[in-house]
Amino acid sequence: MAKVDVTGAARADLIEILWTSFDRWGEDGKARYESLLEAAIQELGADPEHLMSKDCRELAPRLRSFHVRHMGRDHGVKAPVHVVYYRYYRKARASIVIVRVLHERMDPSVHLTATPR
Repeated sequence: MAKVDVTGAARADLIEILWTSFDRWGEDGKARYESLLEAAIQELGADPEHLMSKDCRELAPRLRSFHVRHMGRDHGVKAPVHVVYYRYYRKARASIVIVRVLHERMDPSVHLTATPR
């Protein structure tokens, strides 16, 4: 299991996503989406090179992405719309850093340009 860190920008993304979920679908919908996002991040910690993740080195070094729709429907979310962007470091103790969590319609090149390496 890789160590998982979350940047301030990603934390802000998650807070905004959960507030939006609450506004649109209430407490139950927010809880389902939160469970889905937490499971996706845990999945990436367990398998940073997940089969359904993508190499995004054209955007930034070591950057990968994972669309949460690949988590399936076990969390009661019919159509997840967010992508987790993260960096994977394969040192003696593997780690990942969640850089951003963006809506699938957002252009990652705009939102990832200022992320630390």
